[in-house]
Amino acid sequence: MSTPDSFSGAFPEFPEYPDDHRSGFACFVGRPNAGKSTLTNALVGTKVAITSNRPQTTRHSVRGIVHRPDAQLVLVDTPGLHKPRTLLGQRLNDVVRTTWAEVDVIGFCLPANEKIGPGDRFIAKELANIRRTPKIAVVTKTDLVTPEALAEQLIAVDLLGKEIGLEWAEIVPVSAVAGQQVSLLADLLVPLLPEGPPLYPEGDLTDEPEQVMIAELIREAALEGVRDELPHSIAVVVEEMLPREDRPEDRPLLDIHANLYIERSSQKGIVIGPKGQRLREVGTKSRKQIEALLGTPVFLDLHVKVAKDWQRDPKQLRRLGF
Repeated sequence: MSTPDSFSGAFPEFPEYPDDHRSGFACFVGRPNAGKSTLTNALVGTKVAITSNRPQTTRHSVRGIVHRPDAQLVLVDTPGLHKPRTLLGQRLNDVVRTTWAEVDVIGFCLPANEKIGPGDRFIAKELANIRRTPKIAVVTKTDLVTPEALAEQLIAVDLLGKEIGLEWAEIVPVSAVAGQQVSLLADLLVPLLPEGPPLYPEGDLTDEPEQVMIAELIREAALEGVRDELPHSIAVVVEEMLPREDRPEDRPLLDIHANLYIERSSQKGIVIGPKGQRLREVGTKSRKQIEALLGTPVFLDLHVKVAKDWQRDPKQLRRLGF
């Protein structure tokens, strides 16, 4: 796993750290919509990955950084591993497998409210082939089930490991939404990291470029309330970010111009909505989140464009950052 760009030159200033300090990378894997991004945000303590009740919300590896006196835990949130139907889907699966090969520990997320299925078994078999990396089974969304149902799921997860020949370092139930056992999960991940100095300066919570995070916040807002077939068709690119000229120093304004790309002209009306109402709602919601992220007022200019069948077109995928 590559270290921060700042390591290529002078080392950043770090406070003193104990001799037994640990630092390293952990990734959460699982089927789409298994709660990986919500769990990453809960551990970091702030939003670094977008979330949605739609599957396949995450489209690239997002790093969230957890700072502790005894350790620095870098969480890599990956897309959900799935059976790909498009070139985009194949590339997302490649991102997942590349990440598995580079991290120090893997957390396999299995929702408490869903029975273990073929998709979970497929991932478990793939994980069993990664011999040297410890794996923790994380039973997520425990707030959605009764204690009896949770106990059954924990037994099922244990049996899954035995059936596949996959040895769990730990099995831990958590609820990121309710904040239950999130800190315990961090306590279990840290001892599995190698000893070493911090990899990122104190205060850094992610290494995501601002433009990527802004594009993701816009996409998250656009995913809400759209028809089932649309989420995978939306991509967002921030084309320009410029401070507004001739503004007084105490009243800055950042102009952000972004394009929402869809695959077909017929989808345009869904995203824009009657008389542009949906697009305005997307702009209002995402602008508030962007202003909170950047700490400055923002003017957000959104446009919807068609990039025909972009999920299957290598040139379009490259242009949209995949």
